[in-house]
Amino acid sequence: MSLLQESNYLAPPQTAPLRKGRCPAEGYWRSSGIAFQQFGRIALGDPLFFEAFSLAKGRSIVSLNNLLNIFLIMKFFLKNINQGDIIEFGSYRGGSAVFMAFIAKKLFPDIKIYALDTFEGMPKTDKSIDLHNEGDFADTSFQELQDYKKKLGLDNLILVKGLFEDTAPDVLKKVNGISLAHIDCDIYSAVCFSYAAIREVMVNSGYIIFDDPLAVNCLGAMEALEDLVYGQDRLYSEQVFPHFVFRSR
Repeated sequence: MSLLQESNYLAPPQTAPLRKGRCPAEGYWRSSGIAFQQFGRIALGDPLFFEAFSLAKGRSIVSLNNLLNIFLIMKFFLKNINQGDIIEFGSYRGGSAVFMAFIAKKLFPDIKIYALDTFEGMPKTDKSIDLHNEGDFADTSFQELQDYKKKLGLDNLILVKGLFEDTAPDVLKKVNGISLAHIDCDIYSAVCFSYAAIREVMVNSGYIIFDDPLAVNCLGAMEALEDLVYGQDRLYSEQVFPHFVFRSR
């Protein structure tokens, strides 16, 4: 039996086995469907995706494909693992956080989404590896995002302002485990910290999504992945398109 059955391509794989801690069938199903645009057409007709995407529009530089992949994971696969909360490192104007919170409110009303950011721009960067500069992405407003969240009634979305090193320890004491971590913070030090922080609170087979390592201006994020995820922990990718997805173990 092949990993993807042509006759049932649009149906997600059922009870697919793990290999080296990741599920190849799930990864192939999502990646191929996005790459060849089957899921793009379907998702744009899905009221849940369409409304969540509409609410995030103009608030995120996360690509449509990456948001689509997050949607597929949340709608079809998150239910298959122990439910934990969702955490995002690097929220900028809150687009992807709002996107996930809206979907979660419909599908998983008991889980919370924690969105961590300085909401004042990037901290100091390592110019030997990072192309980004201190202060990049400062064109955001924590108060405006708080007001927008309240307007949408997203009481499951918790915005956390400050440096990750200062805020994450207290947040991670409150979570009910983490079933999905979205790491979207571009630079070496921030990606390293984010990954190290969530390792011990991930539920078994939880999803760790890295938005940036393949971006042309985020080689620091790629080096963090190489050092810690591949090098230290020797995790294997479940997806490399449209972004990196790993499973905790």
